[in-house]
Amino acid sequence: MTLARVIGTVVSTVKHPKYKGLKLFVVQPIDGEGRPTDPSFLAVDTVQSGVGDVVLVITEGNGARQIFKEKVLPIRSVIVGVVDEVDSRSVSP
Repeated sequence: MTLARVIGTVVSTVKHPKYKGLKLFVVQPIDGEGRPTDPSFLAVDTVQSGVGDVVLVITEGNGARQIFKEKVLPIRSVIVGVVDEVDSRSVSP
């Protein structure tokens, strides 16, 4: 699972049928302090997040298939939670 910030939206008029009705966002992985850690990537939203939200993203296909209850799915990254607060003080190095 990856902590990320939603930094943009993706609009597509032509897409794979499995993406019909789903929101697609650009997300930026961040650390507990909100600093970018890795390159941004695309993720399907399942929790009604929006630009600026800090979210939890699963980044592997098996989890996506389980969420959408599909055996074959062209989706790898799925936003599964909106984060209210990150308290990085409670994490030991």
